[in-house]
Amino acid sequence: MAARRHALDLHRSGLTLSQTARATGISRSAIRAWTRRIEPAPGTTAECPLRHGALAPDRPAADYGYLLGLYLGDGCLSEGRRGVYALRIACGDAWPGLIDECERAVRAVLPTSAVLRVPAPGCTSVVSTGKHWPCLFPQHGPGPKHLRPIRLAGWQQSVVSAHPWAFVRGLIHSDGCRTVNRTTRRTGDTVHRYEYPRYFFTSASHDIVRLLTGTFDALGVEWRLRERRTGHLDISVARRASVELMDRHVGPKW
Repeated sequence: MAARRHALDLHRSGLTLSQTARATGISRSAIRAWTRRIEPAPGTTAECPLRHGALAPDRPAADYGYLLGLYLGDGCLSEGRRGVYALRIACGDAWPGLIDECERAVRAVLPTSAVLRVPAPGCTSVVSTGKHWPCLFPQHGPGPKHLRPIRLAGWQQSVVSAHPWAFVRGLIHSDGCRTVNRTTRRTGDTVHRYEYPRYFFTSASHDIVRLLTGTFDALGVEWRLRERRTGHLDISVARRASVELMDRHVGPKW
């Protein structure tokens, strides 16, 4: 704080931002920001979002539950310089609303970190850098998620138990979808056509699938499991009552 006040005193004495920067060795952008607010912003990057073994009360738990689902589906962490990590969540360009919602959740959970969108063919990655992303996602580790155990920490399970639909919504919006099945049935010479909605979720991680189906069981959502030859697991929700429940709380990507 003393260095901030000294730099501002020099600037207010008549030195330009560039002259103040040369005199103090502090960047012009930092000094310019201090002219607007000298006190550190609340929830700075020095603060860990976890306190006393739980998500800090100033962090929105429902947004974290949604972001956890997105991360387990299409997210990853990569370490950069000086212990700074980049959270990347890939979102399909076919669903611009999903990209907006992902960015909103990232900003809500770690508001002091910069967020940007990185385009790639067919998708956009929402990227945020900060030192505390590994605290928020202790599932981070080397290699693909389906090749390592995925377990929730106690505080994460508490968030999921308190906001199960947010967690389910994040998983479905990442590695799931809502579709309309079309089928026919012949009665004599008459062919009847039927349409009905259903939800799908696909993952190669048995642990992530168990997290989803365990949450489904707690919510009363009926589901079916099919294992592909590739080892991927498909979860289907097709019962009318369960689909209606999912429509009220999850809905399709948009």
